[in-house]
Amino acid sequence: MALENKKQGKLPQQSASFQKWIGGVAFTFFIALLGFLLALVPGFDHVGQLACAIIIAIVYRQIFGYPEVIRSGITFSSKRLLRAAIILYGLKLNIDIVLQDGLDLLVRDAGVIIFAIGLTLWLAKILKADKMISLLLGVGTGVCGAAAIAAVAPIVKSKDEDTAIGVGIIAMMGTIFAIGYTVLRPFLPISAVDYGVWSGSSLHEVAHVALAAAPGGEDALAIALLAKLGRVFLLVPLCFVFIYIMKRKNKNSEQPEAKIEFPWFLIGFIALSILGSYVLGHSIPVSDSVMNVVSVITTWLLTAAMVGLGLNVSLSDLRTKALRPLIAMGITSVCLSVIVYLII
Repeated sequence: MALENKKQGKLPQQSASFQKWIGGVAFTFFIALLGFLLALVPGFDHVGQLACAIIIAIVYRQIFGYPEVIRSGITFSSKRLLRAAIILYGLKLNIDIVLQDGLDLLVRDAGVIIFAIGLTLWLAKILKADKMISLLLGVGTGVCGAAAIAAVAPIVKSKDEDTAIGVGIIAMMGTIFAIGYTVLRPFLPISAVDYGVWSGSSLHEVAHVALAAAPGGEDALAIALLAKLGRVFLLVPLCFVFIYIMKRKNKNSEQPEAKIEFPWFLIGFIALSILGSYVLGHSIPVSDSVMNVVSVITTWLLTAAMVGLGLNVSLSDLRTKALRPLIAMGITSVCLSVIVYLII
């Protein structure tokens, strides 16, 4: 009888926990929806859903505090949904195109990544900026913005707050640079194709590349996305480099060795990249509308995940921790744009 009562007592407790969990997940998607609606407003349409949602999440945290009662669901969004979004992001990477037509660009892209990370960290050291945020910003600048930051963050043991700050800065700066590119384009003495190479090799997010390159025409957009895909392609080996560095760091440290979890979501990223490159559309016909739906789902999952991260941001910490990394990343972005322009 006592055992039966104990079991009956567990059921309401489990039900309440599930309700809090689902409430937390739903809350992140609700703010993601608000971000989507805000991104429809003129002016904010250039900022994008992701950045708008993070801004709303941060503002909510400052006014109402962290919603502790639904923490489990918010944590699920910021960690599990984030990994799911990165896995689905793999479908955007066409390995076949990169290997067949973009090997020269791939070499350039590798140089871009090394330069962006190296210069950002060097400037961060001079400016005495937060090292972790600066590292994430260097990765986001060199590779593919928020997705790269999200992939590297768990490997380098970044705090959720630092990850959210990095994503917010990269979204804001990338948008500013993309708009700047479109303004400069008519005055630049370069061809549409070269303009596409410049955009794809130096801008932050895939969306920023598309925004900047589209006014240059179809050829500019195609070559820009190809250059950007090369940088996305290099995300996987970059992650393994960081795994190696972290293991060496732990081995040489006098502190007890911290466990470096293998980023299994990268296996999913690679698997879907292979699936999208060699199976879907080849052995298995898939319409563009289906791929567009997958792209939308990926965006919403990533946005909900970033909301979860944004809810961990303290505005006082943002003022003290973000300014100097922002300056370092801004200088790096300008230098990267100028150097890539000069070598194309």
